[in-house]
Amino acid sequence: MFRLTVRDHMMIAHSFHSEVFGPAQRLHGATYVVDVTFVRPELDENDLVVDIGLAGDTLKRILSEFNLSNLDDIEAFRGRNTTTEFMAKVVFDRLAKAIEDGQLGEGARALSALTVTLHESHLAWASYEGTLGEDVA
Repeated sequence: MFRLTVRDHMMIAHSFHSEVFGPAQRLHGATYVVDVTFVRPELDENDLVVDIGLAGDTLKRILSEFNLSNLDDIEAFRGRNTTTEFMAKVVFDRLAKAIEDGQLGEGARALSALTVTLHESHLAWASYEGTLGEDVA
């Protein structure tokens, strides 16, 4: 398998809704370094996994939905704990949809998998990995 990874970041604020989170129940901030790894079994006709420029631009656009925002204010997230794990899946779903819609070029439709990793710090991170294809979310 061939892999290509692009990186960006986002700064968010949020709070959690369970005693398991202790002091993180209060409003606090996080700066996530976001890595996205695109996977495919064979390179395309240009010997690429995916166009790195389109991949980076698309990731930046998706993260801009959340950057410098309080996730508690986003209607779609009401009642959810916007944990690192949860947000990795949110970014995955938006990227998978962008791929399906052709925003990363026609060649990106041959991607077989995608991994989104949100680094909360140098000590902790979470990922969501899934396959791509006809059942893209």
